[in-house]
Amino acid sequence: MSQKFKDAFQKIAQNIPKGGGGGEPGRGAGAAKAASRAAGSLMIAGGLGYGAYNSVFTVEGGHRAVIFNRLLGMKAQVYNEGLNFNIPWFERPIVYDIRTRPVNLQTLTGSKDLQMVTIGVRVLHKPDPNNLVWIYRHLGMNYDERILPSVMNECAKAVVARYNANELLTKREEVSASISAELSQRCGVFHVMLEDVAITHLAFSPEYAKAVEAKQVAQQDAERAKYVVLGAIQEKKTIVTKARGEAESAELIGTAVKRNPGFMKLRRIDAAKEIADTVAGSGNKVYLNADSLLLNLLGDADDKFAKSVSEKRGWFGWWRK
Repeated sequence: MSQKFKDAFQKIAQNIPKGGGGGEPGRGAGAAKAASRAAGSLMIAGGLGYGAYNSVFTVEGGHRAVIFNRLLGMKAQVYNEGLNFNIPWFERPIVYDIRTRPVNLQTLTGSKDLQMVTIGVRVLHKPDPNNLVWIYRHLGMNYDERILPSVMNECAKAVVARYNANELLTKREEVSASISAELSQRCGVFHVMLEDVAITHLAFSPEYAKAVEAKQVAQQDAERAKYVVLGAIQEKKTIVTKARGEAESAELIGTAVKRNPGFMKLRRIDAAKEIADTVAGSGNKVYLNADSLLLNLLGDADDKFAKSVSEKRGWFGWWRK
């Protein structure tokens, strides 16, 4: 375009006559005609340059374009990527980015059991390429700022109100799927397509967090107390069983002594064997009586013991009389 202007000025310079201003009247009229022709050529060149420059537009990758006509309004055609043509001044292209873009929203709402919940939702969205004319006519270029915050806020609050606080944690995937279904239905009315909906943040009030912690501590204390009770019951059973065993053992020993007096001698031999092993394994010297250590197995200690027992029985019998 600059080259065309340069050529036009060169033509004007060639048509202007050389010399001073005191020439003939005919030559002055010829110079005026030449100047007018040069100005007309300049205007034509400028118009052609302007038309050539503004008659084409390029749509980049990941974009689509619609055209506004000054006489007819919005044209129904959607222009794809690449080089496209339009009428200069009468038509103006509007280019839309149809690539996926994220939108984050964080809102405070209440659950089914009236617990305050702070939930954050991240949405990946893009405009419907086939309905860009409708979007521009009704929503404009900043369509996402006009509809997504209010729609996301409403859908998140409506879904969270269906679940209690515990279900929001245990059924997180179900809650996310419900929010996605609600948003897809609402945004479909505005020809906005959703690629993905995810819950990025979920927090409860400090009071609820303290209550949950106190509940967990109480449950742990209850479990600990239950195990203490079970331990006491088992210890009681052990003591009863041990006492019952000792009683039965004493009863059996008494029965054996009554039936066979040699049972005491057998127990005496076992005790003497154990004491002898202990004394033999010790490095100390022992100066005690063999009767005191139950080592006199060949003496008359058993006869003396039996005699003393019989005398005591006779004495107790006389005293009772």
